[in-house]
Amino acid sequence: MKITAITVYQVDLPLKEGRYSWSNGNFVEVFDSTVVEIVTDEGLSGHAECCPLGSAYLPSFALGVRAGLAELAPHLIGLDPRNIGQVNRVMDAALRGHPYAKAPIDIACWDLLGKATGQPVYTLLGGAAQEDVVLYRAISQEAPEIMAKKIEGYAAEGYTKFQLKVGGDANEDIARIHATRAVLKPSDLLVADANTGWTRHEAARVVGAVSGLDVYIEQPCLTYEECVSIRRRTALPFVLDEVIDGTGMLVRGLAEDAMDVINLKISKVGGLSRAKLMRDLCVEQGIPMTIEDTWGGDITTAAIAHLARSTPSDFTFSATDFNSYGTKDIAEGAPRRINGRMTAADRPGLGITPIYDALGNPVARYT
Repeated sequence: MKITAITVYQVDLPLKEGRYSWSNGNFVEVFDSTVVEIVTDEGLSGHAECCPLGSAYLPSFALGVRAGLAELAPHLIGLDPRNIGQVNRVMDAALRGHPYAKAPIDIACWDLLGKATGQPVYTLLGGAAQEDVVLYRAISQEAPEIMAKKIEGYAAEGYTKFQLKVGGDANEDIARIHATRAVLKPSDLLVADANTGWTRHEAARVVGAVSGLDVYIEQPCLTYEECVSIRRRTALPFVLDEVIDGTGMLVRGLAEDAMDVINLKISKVGGLSRAKLMRDLCVEQGIPMTIEDTWGGDITTAAIAHLARSTPSDFTFSATDFNSYGTKDIAEGAPRRINGRMTAADRPGLGITPIYDALGNPVARYT
């Protein structure tokens, strides 16, 4: 089997709530997603999606995905997509860094491998470790009372885990955390995610002010070292996300007891191959994970579901159903939330079929 073409689509994903806001005044109203189709000489195609969270969240941006694919694609034509290790080595030799641009190629190869072998991707990633996975709901940054009201609404839909977007004014963030914790059941989990938005002194104030609450603190500051400083000052459970950008930082964080949980974003680390490596290391070392991505629609949600379903439930802190946040379907057969949970399809590959009318005309095709 050989890659004969790589087709690239650009698709806008509007939000049901109209806007998604997080730290430092950042927000997105319409997500710019890139869908990749890898075509082979045996008539099989693999699909993937990459959707950065704007341009000010991680060192990634939507135009960068498509620019990276333009650099990578000429080196990939003629390769066997089932040899995913070789595909990744060729990409790393052709383009240093930019893991988010490589991620959709890697994921589409996993989709192809599943179709070629008649197996769902979760089987290839280690086999089903759970039937379905628990989801969290991200609560966009707004006034404390509005965020509390939204949590009540999503709790009624079956969610039991909530990621509160803080990282703004410290006084308002303290009020946000208190207001939202007050409306939750004792068994519900609340994560205060600052998305690097606090300075060290602000983070110290916040963790002190909420020390008596049942809440997780996530990525309070910009750098790893600042985050570790805050971890040493609080007994609250601690989550790292943005700074855990690959295996090297994960190993360091494990060695230095820097976190209790990580957020494992598939495109941030370069695709399912490296995400599986980090997942397996976390399981070995006893670190639970939120399994997710930066953003996306149906195809991203399918990739998340397959990685999460192949992860033991004890180490799946939560997962994300990004396709429930948007107004646009781009693939048939994608996972759907049922009572705050979702599962991966038993069909070969990712188990999805793109809706080409929704994707529109390709923006690039490489042969």
